[in-house]
Amino acid sequence: MSGLPETEAIAESGSDLDRLPPHALVARLIESQRSVTDVVYSQREAIAGVVEEIVRRLQRGGRLHYIGAGTSGRLATLDAAEMAPTFGVEAELVHAHIAGGANALVRAIEGAEDDAAAGEGAMSDVSANDAAIAISASGGAPFVIAALTIARRRGAFAAAIVNTDASPLAAVAERVILLRTGAEPIAGSTRMRAGTAQKIVLNTISTATMVLLGKVYENLMVDLVATNRKLRARAVRLVRQLTGVDEARAEELLEAADGSVTCAVVMQSRGVDAHEARALLEGNEHRLRDLL
Repeated sequence: MSGLPETEAIAESGSDLDRLPPHALVARLIESQRSVTDVVYSQREAIAGVVEEIVRRLQRGGRLHYIGAGTSGRLATLDAAEMAPTFGVEAELVHAHIAGGANALVRAIEGAEDDAAAGEGAMSDVSANDAAIAISASGGAPFVIAALTIARRRGAFAAAIVNTDASPLAAVAERVILLRTGAEPIAGSTRMRAGTAQKIVLNTISTATMVLLGKVYENLMVDLVATNRKLRARAVRLVRQLTGVDEARAEELLEAADGSVTCAVVMQSRGVDAHEARALLEGNEHRLRDLL
């Protein structure tokens, strides 16, 4: 049918889906995802451009806002929630706004994505130093369109991640990451191919941003927050790996550094106490490489 977004197209190859035995059904569903990474890779230049803009905003004190509805909003919320424990940033540095609010994370909220007024309201604290990334498979969710429109009007960098061409959301964005994932194995179920592509892009944007902000040394997450036994053990291993000390000394350094891997490493490598190590990190924008 004409006028429908590409994500609503019906895949002719899937018309027998309900007649397949389990092994063939699983193979078909997995196979349908295999080309998604190629679609994302084709947008690498656009993604890199978005990352550069986000880094500029965060370096001058801004925040990153994700905006989404349904699956897109849940994926955005997941990505935002993982930034603090993984990279040691303030919880509000990356903030997700989902249509319908927190309740929409666990159940569908009737009409939430159609509430443009709520989208406008969600951007009430956005500033010109911020970056806003709106995610919508069809690019037509009024909540998301209204929110990105307000964010851009307030001077924030405004980008869109969409899975269909010539969408209303793309029309209000400064930069667009177009993921043409096409028809879904179950028609219209954009939690599948479109959602997979969105997840890869969000992972890439947030991780690349944190690397460029100095939150990673080599390929190690040295700014992790050790909130459980597994992460505390990882922190000890990181200190040992980067300084060559034994386990007892690594634990001693981490204790003095209040659990900060970077502080502990600087203490050992520079022969200073925790106060001096923190001052050195502060003076070098917390970039461990510059101090080693």
